[in-house]
Amino acid sequence: MRGAYQEELASLAAGLMEMSRLVGSAIGRATTALLDADLTLAESVISGDTEVDDLQRDLEDRAIAVLARQQPVATDLRTVVTSLRMSADLERCGDLAAHVAKLARRRYPDRAVPGDLHRTVLEMGQLAQRLVAQAAETLLTLDVEAALRLEQEDDRMDELHRMIFQHLLDDRWQHGVETAVDVTLVGRYYERFADHAVSFARRVVYLVTGEHADEYVPDIEPD
Repeated sequence: MRGAYQEELASLAAGLMEMSRLVGSAIGRATTALLDADLTLAESVISGDTEVDDLQRDLEDRAIAVLARQQPVATDLRTVVTSLRMSADLERCGDLAAHVAKLARRRYPDRAVPGDLHRTVLEMGQLAQRLVAQAAETLLTLDVEAALRLEQEDDRMDELHRMIFQHLLDDRWQHGVETAVDVTLVGRYYERFADHAVSFARRVVYLVTGEHADEYVPDIEPD
């Protein structure tokens, strides 16, 4: 019985890893669709979001079943509750990737992002994909310090987000109001995607230590 119970807990982590892989791929492909005006790729990201939603519902059902049957306590209870919250973060990441793809589809055959912002948006997309991969790695390794460092990595996303706004406010902006709205939305989608990746990693801190990330104080080795 104990072995089956541990398998149930392990399956929750496996489901989270699969969701992480899917949303990481989705934001990468959505970025390419956005910058290249690739309608086929955009459609594949949009339709693929259903798989992420299905995985999240399945994980939620299994987590609730574990709570009902096993009545876990201590670390096991944290594992189940944290899995539910992590899956919600990843489901939202999938939605945000789909939003990027929908913007690419809406502006097709034109490109939603003007050429002078391509490099910035490309970096945002690459960073978003890297952050969610790193967040998933912290779950795999249960590395608290790596999970905490992810918030520092997110600082670059915030910087890129500010750069977009600075560009929009520049007197030399010549791409019109509609494009300005598109670019504002794009920046927000990537910024929120990164926030959810960081939230996922912060939950690893709670899973391992029982303390919330903003309350966690690492042990300091004596001299």
